[in-house]
Formats: sequence, structure tokens, C-alpha cells
Amino acid sequence: MQKRTLGTNGPSVSAIGLGCMGMSFSYGPPKDKQEMTAVLRHAVEAGITFFDTAEVYGPFINEELVGDALAPFRGQVTIATKFGFDLSPGRDPRTSPGLDSRPQHIREAVEGSLKRLKVEAIDLLYQHRVDPAVPIEDVAGAVKELIGEGKVKYFGLSEAGANTIRRAHAVQKVTALQSEYSLWWRRIENDVLPTLEELGIALVPYSPLGRGFLTGTIDSSTSFAAGDFRGALPRFTPEAMKANQAVIDLIAAIGKRHGASPAQVALAWVLAQRPWIVPIPGTTKSARIDENVGAASLALAPAEIDEIGAAGAAVEGPRYPEMLEGMTNL
Repeated sequence: MQKRTLGTNGPSVSAIGLGCMGMSFSYGPPKDKQEMTAVLRHAVEAGITFFDTAEVYGPFINEELVGDALAPFRGQVTIATKFGFDLSPGRDPRTSPGLDSRPQHIREAVEGSLKRLKVEAIDLLYQHRVDPAVPIEDVAGAVKELIGEGKVKYFGLSEAGANTIRRAHAVQKVTALQSEYSLWWRRIENDVLPTLEELGIALVPYSPLGRGFLTGTIDSSTSFAAGDFRGALPRFTPEAMKANQAVIDLIAAIGKRHGASPAQVALAWVLAQRPWIVPIPGTTKSARIDENVGAASLALAPAEIDEIGAAGAAVEGPRYPEMLEGMTNL
């Protein structure tokens, strides 16, 4: 597996990581822990060294899964987690998400994550969503103190806008920004990507396969199981999926030339955008991990990259309901 560096002074990680959320959260009921442990360990064997989780996934049970499964590989893998949601009893983050990035809450969240992940220091700690009630300078300052105490190694932001990134970076160097980025969500190209390039910050795209749509295994006839949040997303209405099928048809045709799957072409396109981009596709299947890993060695021609990009620019439909979209790019 090829390696890429997170930021100007961050860790060297596999060019493709693994997003672990779907093993415990948002895509139906939590999966069997023993089966997911096997998938996580297969990922290490396949060359993946970068894993992404968060306290809100479950809540808490995804960190526990990742901590237990990767315990034998301490020192060989980089684990990122996140704070920033109000997880007080009685609040369901899936239906009534509330934010809490007060410095005291950050400390409480970190102590919990350290225990669940079974580590002495969190490799990469993201603010999960920007909290308008807490100045980003206070957030960055709190993480800076935790870095000084040896409880956190690197600081990241998630779904933050360019101005917020600059303000945080002035207090504590930001190593990585996690944000949605794929053929079907490219808003960050306008001002966020140039800001990251200027400041030497890596991009870690989540949902680089469009929550499964870019794999070519979902179409307008697909129905989602209870608990799968895609059923509530505007881009997964039958009308939107039918309108966006042209993108799948194109990447499937290009993949056929290379002996690659649509998912591999979609990931290769993301990797080709910048050398400091490290996508974290999620899956619960070992076979999909092997498929995703194969994308790291797929070299698309410049004309193919341009053709794919042009098709992706025409994707239809908002990605989130209005309430959730309002919590991003602040």
C-alpha cells in the first residue's frame, strides 16, 4: 500500500484508510462485533494503517470495537476519533443532534475515548462539527493543552469552512480536515482546498464513494432497511438516483478499460486530485476492503480524470436535509 503524510508534520498513513462508522451506526443495527473485528484485522493485513471512529458512533460502541480489534497492532496503526456532540442521557444524536465543544467537555470526551480505544494518546483528534456557541480559538486552545499533556498527538477539524480553519490553525496547527468529498460532493473545491494547500493541511474525505452510490450497486429501485439513514437523504430518492445514474455508467465504462470496478475508479479520481488527500471509505465486508485497497494502484489518464470530473459536476440533489446541512462548513 502506498503511503501519504497527514499535513506537513503529521503521521505517514496508508493512502486509503477505513471509516468504521457503518459497523456500529447509521447503516442499520450495529453489526456483529466478532465479525467486525475480523474485518478490521483483515484491513491491517491488506495494508490499511489509518482508521476513523468517533464517540458519537453508537454512541461509544464503535470506539470500543476499534479499540479492542486493533489492540494487537498498537504502534502500527493510526486511529482518529472525534468529539463535539452532546451525548447526554436521553438525547439521540441521530434524530436530535446537539453540539458541545466547551473545553471542559472536550477533556471529558478525550478521557472517555482514551479508555475505549485502549491507548495512552489519541493519534488524531477532530472536532466533529463546528460549534457556533464556542469560539474556535477556545477549542483549538483546549486541544493544544491536551497535546502538551501527551493525551493527543494531532489536531483536526471536520466540515469546517476556510475562515474557521485559519482561526484554529493560528492557535494550534491543524493536521487534517475531514470533510465529505467525492464525485458527487465537491463544494470544498472553491475555497477550502486552496486553504488546506496553503497551510499544509491534509484532507481526509469521508463518504468518498457517495455513501455507496458510486459503487454501482445502488439504483432507483433500491430500498433501505430500517435504521439506514440513507433512506432520509435527498440524494437517495428514486428520482435523484435515476438522474445521477449517468455518473455510474461513465465510471463503470472507464473501469472496464482498466479492469477496475466503479468504486475503484471513484476512489482513484479522489486520490488524483491532490497528493495530500487520504480517503476513508467505510465498509463492513473484507472483500470491499480488498477492492478499495486496489484503487490506490489504479492510474487514470488525465483525460479520464477530466471526463469523470465533468460528469460529477452535474450531479443533482442536496446531500443532506436542510437541518443537517446547516451544521457544516461553518
